[in-house]
Amino acid sequence: MGALIAKQPNGRYCRFSSVVDCPTHINMTREDYLNNFTGTTKGREDAEDTLANYLRPFHEVIKWYTPLNMSEKEFVEALKECVTKTQRRRGNCEHSIQSVGRRADALLG
Repeated sequence: MGALIAKQPNGRYCRFSSVVDCPTHINMTREDYLNNFTGTTKGREDAEDTLANYLRPFHEVIKWYTPLNMSEKEFVEALKECVTKTQRRRGNCEHSIQSVGRRADALLG
């Protein structure tokens, strides 16, 4: 796989690397990604193609995470940053994370 770009529950984007099995960039705006904020695209056209045709669901970030290069505590904190304050107030943060299954429930402890 290499890496994937996912749309977070708050509408921003994150980059997940299968090399380190954790997110490498979170809370990117569309423009951040299109302007090669990650340093991994071949150009704006390549980035636009990725967002249009290869954007992955956010639950895959949780599915593929392993604690090899980012502790579970750091990962849960990163997940919480991927939702809006309104979503947290309404409990949607936990709902968004828990909706991907028992693994996320265990991470939230």
